[in-house]
Amino acid sequence: MTLKTPFRRFSLAIFLIATLAGTSWTCEAKPLKYRVSESAAQAQGPMYATRPDAMQFADDLASRRNLDQEWVRQTIGQSSYNASVARLMQPPSQAFVKNWRVYRSRFIDPIRIQAGVNFWRTNRETLARAEQEYGVPAEIIVGIIGVETIYGRDTGKFRVMDALTTLAFDFPANHPRAKERSEYFKGEIEQFLTLENRKGADPFEARGSYAGAMGMPQFMPSSWVKYAVDFDGDGTVDLWNSPADVIGSVANYFKAFNWQPGMPTHYPVSFDNRHLDLDALMAPDILPTFSVASLTAKGAVLEGAALDHKGPLALIELLNGPDAPSYVAGTENFYAITRYNWSSYYAMAVIELGRKVAEQMKP
Repeated sequence: MTLKTPFRRFSLAIFLIATLAGTSWTCEAKPLKYRVSESAAQAQGPMYATRPDAMQFADDLASRRNLDQEWVRQTIGQSSYNASVARLMQPPSQAFVKNWRVYRSRFIDPIRIQAGVNFWRTNRETLARAEQEYGVPAEIIVGIIGVETIYGRDTGKFRVMDALTTLAFDFPANHPRAKERSEYFKGEIEQFLTLENRKGADPFEARGSYAGAMGMPQFMPSSWVKYAVDFDGDGTVDLWNSPADVIGSVANYFKAFNWQPGMPTHYPVSFDNRHLDLDALMAPDILPTFSVASLTAKGAVLEGAALDHKGPLALIELLNGPDAPSYVAGTENFYAITRYNWSSYYAMAVIELGRKVAEQMKP
């Protein structure tokens, strides 16, 4: 699960649409992953062994985590700056215009839907068990894995250590949250090396997204540590090769972020322009804040089951380029999906892909 910057993946996906092909990173983040050539993914610049700040960080990490100091220094020191990683993390152009319809078309397509059907059929019993144990519907789990990596087809080509060190020590300085993001990725290095040390694995063998997200669900290292589960019971957690572990881990992630079993993700919404206070409705962004009564008092019009909803709601705006925006009323479960990736566009893509696959699964 995936780096969480609102609309970050969506912005980059469209900004780089001519050259990139897109699945997402989870995160914790996980920003959108893109098709990058093998040579670009592995393009190596200077090693971090020459950087005093990186070596001081290595010493501090080893002491803090009780890891072998020489191993930590060698691992961080042999990691290389990757210019492609830094470029992909650049802020989007100011001229960029969000467009839900374009974004949707990149994820809701026949190839991804059929791949989802195949994945669901192959893992039907495991998906049912995850839904029973965690309360997360199969279609949401299937939607996540499909948007992230097309069910494991594209898990990323970047060396995870290179990606993490590049973003920890050379995060683009022109990014408005550069310092915060740099600290975040230092924390991810710490989690990743602790994890790899515990597994006895070579940190340089792991490949992932340009942000260091890994496996079929594109978990960042911290998410792997916190939420990954051994759902197939073989004694190890394998988010690259075990669909069962992937399914269970995604479900566990959502349970940890307060998924409410049986609750819809969103409802249709329209407006009564006589009473509409759009600024007030949009002020909380995607955080569910309004009761049905307060939402309708500000000019939102809900119908059917939405009128009986007991929890808080948020007005979700999806821009459509030069055309009128689309709107839905998002529930706490919609918000839970945005904890995987902080984007309402991402959440809607997950929901709609899962729904399309579920429709194909009906007899």
